[in-house]
Amino acid sequence: MGIIIGIVIGAIAGWLAGMIMKSEGSLLRNIILGVLGGIVGNFVLGLIGLSSHGYLGSIVVSVIGACILIWIARLIGKK
Repeated sequence: MGIIIGIVIGAIAGWLAGMIMKSEGSLLRNIILGVLGGIVGNFVLGLIGLSSHGYLGSIVVSVIGACILIWIARLIGKK
């Protein structure tokens, strides 16, 4: 059940990050972006001493991480 929840949270977070950053993509891209965003978000927030709890906290952290990933991809794409 944990994998399914992770995929759903990843899809929601990827979609929200796409809306915030005005970046469109497929459902698969949103899932991947959200899951990777969760990893990046946990790492970055861990560096400053913050953590999340529960599903809502996981979504917020994943959205933050996914936005960071979109921003980095745009920086790389400009070169």
